Amino acid sequence: MNQLAVVILAAGQSTRMRSKKSKLLHPLAGRPLIAYPMRLVAELQPAQRLAILGHLATEVRAALDPKAQEVLQEPQLGTGHALQQAQPLLQGQCQEVLVLYGDTPLLRLETIQAMRQAHQEHGAVLTLLSGIVPDPTGYGRVLRDARGQVQAVVEDAEASPEQRAIHEINSGILLFQADWLWQHLPQIPRSLQGEYYLTDLIGMAVEEQAPVVAYTAPDPEEIMGINTRLHLAQAEAILRQRVAQRLMLAGVTILDPTSTYIDDTVEIGRDSTIYPNSYLYGETRIGEDCVIGPNSLLLDSQVGDRCRILASVLEQALLEDEVDVGPFSHMRKGAHLAHGVHVGNFGEVKNAHLGPGVKMGHFSYIGDAEIGAETNIGAGTITCNYDGTQKHRTVIGKKAFIGSDTMLVAPVQVGDEAKTGAGAVVTHDVPPKTVAYGVPARVQKKEPAAD
Repeated sequence: MNQLAVVILAAGQSTRMRSKKSKLLHPLAGRPLIAYPMRLVAELQPAQRLAILGHLATEVRAALDPKAQEVLQEPQLGTGHALQQAQPLLQGQCQEVLVLYGDTPLLRLETIQAMRQAHQEHGAVLTLLSGIVPDPTGYGRVLRDARGQVQAVVEDAEASPEQRAIHEINSGILLFQADWLWQHLPQIPRSLQGEYYLTDLIGMAVEEQAPVVAYTAPDPEEIMGINTRLHLAQAEAILRQRVAQRLMLAGVTILDPTSTYIDDTVEIGRDSTIYPNSYLYGETRIGEDCVIGPNSLLLDSQVGDRCRILASVLEQALLEDEVDVGPFSHMRKGAHLAHGVHVGNFGEVKNAHLGPGVKMGHFSYIGDAEIGAETNIGAGTITCNYDGTQKHRTVIGKKAFIGSDTMLVAPVQVGDEAKTGAGAVVTHDVPPKTVAYGVPARVQKKEPAAD
């Protein structure tokens, strides 16, 4: 028989979030909230993993680990009732049952492993995860006897003044000896609110003098549940700090982690430097020896090695090695900058490929275009790609020279080593090695052939 089954309780209505969507789907450092307990479960590698769904089950289901079996709790009658829905699937299949919550994203693998070890060493039928917090208001207090043995968990509303002075709280995370659990789970009494609570099992075990253990989390932040947007912001700050620590220990320089926002999904190579007020979101990948920021935002973008992004925005853009961008430039969706491209200040690129060595100094817009290697884009150049109905493409060859303030009215092509004069409005194709200028631009002469 395999050892461990994990059940994630994810059925609640989360009314305190004041949201139209489940709180489990609210983003937290680049992932939906429920992704963090799901990742913890994957790290534990249990024999079975279940998610108890209820409120907005269809939406929550889409964010689950596909390896998790789903069980619907309908209606939702408390945590004990939720676990009862899992009993037919788990009874006789495992030796331990761990109960986690979909809204507790800060738990670490090491803490759960230590909790399991304490559970096994004491031969406990039930182990609860507790925490020592400065302000225990609103939480159930863990009551211990003179020997430190758990006697009960008393809810805040029912606690005496002496009990309210206790700072050890119950997180609600529980580890059970499976056979004991399945025997006692149906015996949970219905509360005055008409619900069934797992915490009642603690009293049952103590009354039977069965071994009960409270393992105290080393960091009380780990057991914080997300009930309001205030909690969400607090968890975001903690996760950002963890991400920054992980990256710095892996060889990334982050000058001021408190003013740098990096999603848990972001990857950064060694010896890259992240300056303050930088925002790295989504599936962003940054190579080695890069300099990002200050004041840059990268979303779902790929950046090669030895790149420099200064005070600029990248959205779903691809930069190869040794590219520099900015300040104050915008690489939009589909921008692909090849090796050694330079984009200076106030440049914008959208759905366009700039070949190796292209120079686009400043104040230019390149959209829906293909720019050949080593071409120079003069200041104020615009690809006029939209005719009011549809987009059209501009193609510029290799080693071309596009003069300042050139308007390229797509669809149009400019050949290899061709030139346009300053202020040209190019409405027809320009052959290779020719010069076009004027409004509208006309080809005036061919460039002299090389010796």
